[in-house]
Amino acid sequence: MPKRLDFKNLRLCIDNYKADFLFIRDCGGYNADGNYRMEGLTKVEEKLEGRTLDFSKDSSGLSFLIDNHEVFHLPLKDRGTRTGKGFSLAYERIHPTEDGIGRMVMLSHGVDPYDPKLPEPRRSFLRHIIDNHLVEIYFKGRIHLKFHSWWQEPHWKYWTTTKESPKKS
Repeated sequence: MPKRLDFKNLRLCIDNYKADFLFIRDCGGYNADGNYRMEGLTKVEEKLEGRTLDFSKDSSGLSFLIDNHEVFHLPLKDRGTRTGKGFSLAYERIHPTEDGIGRMVMLSHGVDPYDPKLPEPRRSFLRHIIDNHLVEIYFKGRIHLKFHSWWQEPHWKYWTTTKESPKKS
């Protein structure tokens, strides 16, 4: 999704879809002894069932709130400047199998997210790296998308979130 629409997309998702999990971790860093660690340390791992997720953004940065209490603050010094992309949206889709367990459906670029041959998403998750932290917000069901513009034709599209399913022509 276009980076300039990050907070509009985030607001639309939080206001119109049911968030069920918030996960934030750093993207590696230095330990107290000065040694570098590649693995990220979890900062927030919160189930949101029966709770309210929100955010506020001001001159000090971006704060995530659960039930009106701040759980994490990002100063917004580096909001994905290396990639030029904003939040990404992924779907958790499970294809039924004979054993009843199912298998995760992984899509490549250029696939229509509304392809009727695909299973309906169980969950949607917004993801972004901000200030060297991975932020993931999980939502129940499908967050609807609409085409915004081309990033790189013919396969890479920018999408934006929307409240309703796009009309089929």
